[in-house]
Amino acid sequence: MSARSPTEATALPGPDARPASGRRRDRLDASPLVAGALVVPALLTIFLFFLYPLGFSVGSAFADPGGGWSLANFAKAVELYGTDIVFTVVIVSLATAIAALLAIAIGGYLTLGECAPAVAVLRWLYRWPLFVPFIVAGQIMRSFLAKNGLMNHGLIELGLLTPLQAQSFLDWRGVVVAFVWKQTPFVTLMVAGAMATLDRSLIEAARQLGAGRLRILIGIVVPQVRQTLLVALILSFVTMMSVLSVPVMINAGAPTMITVDMAFRITAYGDYGVANALGCLSYLMTGVVAWIYLRHGVRGAATS
Repeated sequence: MSARSPTEATALPGPDARPASGRRRDRLDASPLVAGALVVPALLTIFLFFLYPLGFSVGSAFADPGGGWSLANFAKAVELYGTDIVFTVVIVSLATAIAALLAIAIGGYLTLGECAPAVAVLRWLYRWPLFVPFIVAGQIMRSFLAKNGLMNHGLIELGLLTPLQAQSFLDWRGVVVAFVWKQTPFVTLMVAGAMATLDRSLIEAARQLGAGRLRILIGIVVPQVRQTLLVALILSFVTMMSVLSVPVMINAGAPTMITVDMAFRITAYGDYGVANALGCLSYLMTGVVAWIYLRHGVRGAATS
């Protein structure tokens, strides 16, 4: 018998060798297990830090103090804090609307502005509040909007106010100013980014036809970034609904926001039922806003 060449020897399968197709099949069979192992930590995180607290708060809101299930906590929450619920919706909606107008104005100038130094300064300046936490924003507004604060001192120095005319803005107006100052950069960042991706040929064509910048902004630019603007406003609405530090630090009187009421019911009375009922009402408010967005998005996708 002739001796095998080294190439033939290495090509012969050993006793434990398996076909390449079998090895590929093993890898394919094992891939779902690996994917499942990678997904499990994320699912546990969602369950422990979102689904379980959500289920506990909803269950506590509907639990009757005497046993069973009822709407007693919701009735008590509306009876005690009905004015605060309306106040919360009005304040957050007003701040969202003002932030939308400012974001459109800033994003429009960044897109259509012709003064390069002004555009560069504005692009660098408007983002600063993004990096300021809400609790710091509340303290800044306390120092700025107080009766003896920086704003009134500046107006007095300019001769626009007398010391007797100075007044404190540490009320609902201060809450709106703090929310707008904090959330406008976030909305502007998304809107300006969407505006920067638009086809410039439409804008240039409108300019050649004699349209001014305001007409171009309202008639051409804003309709094309409407979806992005809506997403940014919904995220801002949800964020402002959950803020506790700003209304606590600025608006010491009544009415106040329901986040303050929830904290008060827990710290003063240990009443988790009413506090969670207020939380469920805030879920409902944000859910309505999300439903409006989803309905609008589905309608826009269907028409397109």
